[in-house]
Amino acid sequence: MVGKPVRSSQLSQTLLPKSLALPAFAADALSSIAYAPDEIFLTLAIAGVGATLLSPWIAVAVAVLLGIVVLSYRQTVHAYPEGGGDYHVVTKNLGHQPGLIVASALVVDYFLTVAVSISAGATYLTTTFDNLAPYRTLIALGIVALLVLAHLRGLRESSLGFAIPTYFYMAVVFVLVAVGLIKESHGTLGQAPTAAYDLIPDPAYSGTVMALGGMILVARAFSSGCVMLTGVEAVSNGVPAFQKPKSKNAATTLGLIGVISIGMLLSVVHLATVTGVKYVENPSKQLLLNGEPVASDLVLDPVLGQLAGVVFNDNRTASIIVSVATGLILLLAANTAFNGFPVLASVLSRDSFLPHQLYKRGDRLSYSNGILALGGGAMLLIFVLEGNVTTLVHMYIVGVFISFTLSQFGMVKHWKRALRTEIDAVKRSRYKRSQIINTIGYLATGFVLLIVFLTRFTQGAWAALVLMALLYTLMLVISRHYQKTKAELTAPDLAASRILPSRVHAVVLVSSLNRPAMRAISYARASNPTSAEILSVSLEESEMSTLKSQWELSGLPVPLTFVDSPYRDITRPVLRYIRNWRRRNPSDLVVVYIPEYLVEHWWQNILHNHTALRLKTSLLFTPGVVVCAVPWRLGHENRDTSLVKIIKPGKEQNES
Repeated sequence: MVGKPVRSSQLSQTLLPKSLALPAFAADALSSIAYAPDEIFLTLAIAGVGATLLSPWIAVAVAVLLGIVVLSYRQTVHAYPEGGGDYHVVTKNLGHQPGLIVASALVVDYFLTVAVSISAGATYLTTTFDNLAPYRTLIALGIVALLVLAHLRGLRESSLGFAIPTYFYMAVVFVLVAVGLIKESHGTLGQAPTAAYDLIPDPAYSGTVMALGGMILVARAFSSGCVMLTGVEAVSNGVPAFQKPKSKNAATTLGLIGVISIGMLLSVVHLATVTGVKYVENPSKQLLLNGEPVASDLVLDPVLGQLAGVVFNDNRTASIIVSVATGLILLLAANTAFNGFPVLASVLSRDSFLPHQLYKRGDRLSYSNGILALGGGAMLLIFVLEGNVTTLVHMYIVGVFISFTLSQFGMVKHWKRALRTEIDAVKRSRYKRSQIINTIGYLATGFVLLIVFLTRFTQGAWAALVLMALLYTLMLVISRHYQKTKAELTAPDLAASRILPSRVHAVVLVSSLNRPAMRAISYARASNPTSAEILSVSLEESEMSTLKSQWELSGLPVPLTFVDSPYRDITRPVLRYIRNWRRRNPSDLVVVYIPEYLVEHWWQNILHNHTALRLKTSLLFTPGVVVCAVPWRLGHENRDTSLVKIIKPGKEQNES
């Protein structure tokens, strides 16, 4: 399903040209057009019609901020082409603790990116096709699973498959905006159906928007619109995925993402304002028509959907094309996270802050374990929150701006340190210009972060902060475990580490001298231990007598030992016996040979008691003990009688 394995030498063939990198990394930012205007209008609608007139100015403020952040991250991709993005920048310039804060924010942000975009895409699709509405959550979960499968096939393959829908969406929005602006210039642009509705302002915000409550509401709307900035940081994380020259191509792609996103945002919000589009969370409580409340079952199309109806004169086909294109880009917006998170997880794994399984590439040269982890976490979020976009967006934005702010501050320190040693006038001038850009970015994103904290903490940002704190703690625990393991496993003196134990004592566990047991005894003797014994747990007198008779008949030059088990248990008497032997001989190594047989079919496992498995599990945690399992495959090896030969009295043989 994921394709044939790819050689490591073919890694260069998987790198992305700009034509594929743009849709791969732009999908998240471009998809924000589908819900960022919705959140702006939805928030301002609380204060009534007057407040919604501020939406174009809020869009301008978001566009300015987006431009600043894009310029700032262009400095980052040039300074740190090795990837790692914000985490690498902050760790190198501010230290490991701030780096871990950024890492936890980015990881939570990537999980939320997938959950938000897929949930929003499922919402668009179920709005277009009403009969799918009850299955919105299941549709979202299924799409995440398909994205995981696509990315397991490799970055280039997934980007190639996602390029067509992304370019199609860009073309659809361009046509929508172009036709709308042309109609506006000719005075033929109509009004949205929701323009006839009156907004019922919340009493707490019914006064002027310059009052404290109104200003807080405007700040909330601005922070909602700032979801447009998500995905910008993914390019700095994914610089290694670009073709050479990596930094130049990444910076160019980032600039294109910024220009396209800003143009789309300003155009869509402007057209929505002049057409009188209204979008609220609860229509029956927030809208009036001719002075009467609207129907309780009224469902409003998203802003982009309403705009398509106005621009294309309610042409059903055109509206479906816009909805389908928007739904597809929302579904593919998770592509940005699937490109960014596995690389970041690999870097964190390399630094021992995440499990080492996330470090290596898989068969298709993609970070397959990181892809699976991202898909699983996003599916859990969608399932728990039932794909509610507004709830997810409130959780979403805080992590983005934590990473933005700390990263820009780290870049300021990077340029400051570089200026201390650089003497070339041209380079110093370039460094100073970059420092000014990153300083502006730091101040701007820090201001927005403060707004986000003040306006969104009780709306859901607290949940994201809790997730970040838990992840931060988990990464510290993982790091300490790896540090402790490394310290314990490192040999301080390699010459001294070659010292062998004084003696080796072999213990073969048997219940009868059958063919698997004889093979285990042969293996034990072939290893030439200092001493050896056959050990059996006596459960019944008849079994003990039978085993003793078999041992006498075999003539084995290995002593037979019985341990008593008054409670009919096998594991604890064996452990007690071996531990006592170790206590009497602390410098000796005990090798326990356990004969076990493997069944032909999986269902046959339920017919056996798996005593060997329980013994192995218990003995593995006993100091000074090595466990050696000697397998016997039922139905195969028992046909070959030459595998085990009974040792006759007086005739020494080594069997292997």
